[in-house]
Amino acid sequence: MSQKRLLWLGVLATLSVNTLHAQDIAGQWQGTLKADSEDLRIIVQIAKGDGGGWKATLYSIDQTPDPFPVTSVTLDGSTLKLTVDSVQGAYEGKVSTDGNSIDGTWKQGEPLPLILRRATKETAWPLDPSPHIVRFITVDGNVKLEVLDWGGSGRPVVLLTGLGNDAHVYDRFAPKLTGSYHVYGITRRGFGASSVPATGYSAHRLGDDVLVVLDSLKLNRPVLVGHSIGGEELSSVGSRHPERVAGLIYLDAAYEYAYYDRARGDFEVDLVELREMLEQLQPGKREKDPRPLIQEMLETILPRFERDLREEQADLQARPAAWLAAHQPKPWPVPEQAIMAGLQKYTEIPVPALAIYALPHDVGEVAGDDAAARSAIEARDEITTGAQAKAFEKGVPSARVVRLPHANHFVFLSNEADVLREMNAFIATLP
Repeated sequence: MSQKRLLWLGVLATLSVNTLHAQDIAGQWQGTLKADSEDLRIIVQIAKGDGGGWKATLYSIDQTPDPFPVTSVTLDGSTLKLTVDSVQGAYEGKVSTDGNSIDGTWKQGEPLPLILRRATKETAWPLDPSPHIVRFITVDGNVKLEVLDWGGSGRPVVLLTGLGNDAHVYDRFAPKLTGSYHVYGITRRGFGASSVPATGYSAHRLGDDVLVVLDSLKLNRPVLVGHSIGGEELSSVGSRHPERVAGLIYLDAAYEYAYYDRARGDFEVDLVELREMLEQLQPGKREKDPRPLIQEMLETILPRFERDLREEQADLQARPAAWLAAHQPKPWPVPEQAIMAGLQKYTEIPVPALAIYALPHDVGEVAGDDAAARSAIEARDEITTGAQAKAFEKGVPSARVVRLPHANHFVFLSNEADVLREMNAFIATLP
């Protein structure tokens, strides 16, 4: 679930300024960033914040509406400075005398010019220009899910997201599929515009949510496509109801939460089982005779979890200090915690599958110029991700496994052409 940290994935933050008045900078600002021979439209919305400060949201509307936090913003005279530690970037610009433009530079590696202009009602860019319609489908009691429909003709393709994302993460990618398929996207419960109930985040329940959406849309054996933790929902549906889908496509998503290799185990999946067993040993919750449970733990889960811990330790030791500093533990939102606490073990997937792995992952700027650190991270990734790819290949005989060297975790963004090619070739083989 790692991801390369890019500016154009969007930014959200509370800004603190000390010179201009609210009427001077409040409103929508927009400009075009020329990155890698590609024009990316940037929108910055600034408004008065609580306690006399400011708050702002930055969007890259050609790619995704997902925001990333800004670390700090200062205004010294007419000089506006923005730092974004999560992407190791910074912006500095001069606010014009008339307050209608900010002439500046974004620095993330090579400096790039970025001029922001105050938008008017006539010139403002829409925040969500992707060509889709939005509907809400009730899946469980009062729980409604946001469902996007990009249109298209042909076999239905349904896109599921990674942890923390909503279906708009596919706003740029989905239209590339509509020439051959009718494309939908689902925002799972707990995220985006979907309902945020207190319960219902187990793997099976999330899979059932997908099935209810398929029923509501009257989709006959669609192809399910999942990114990252979305692979869990793919495996939930594909293993329990293989007759409901034509195929499964895992976009850097066929990890242990989607396919559990008994020979290897997994720290996060095994942790769920260990926690459940320990709960049964709590005073007042014990069986009349807890000896069988204790014996089972001694023979199975405890030795396996000790091995998991050693693997986890080896992973951490392969990471440079800069990576560890940038990935300090932070409290997760309740839905994300609940999803990780509701993992299941999926060991049989009797559905045609395509698994695309970033192998090794692009480590981005984390290692900097430290070639040894970069090599250590990639070598460890080759061992861990490589072993999972082999396990999936062996354990799911119907699967085609593709490895994309140095791709980003968001493979459908970093390696769009490769992913489209592999998806089209795979879907063409489905009956």
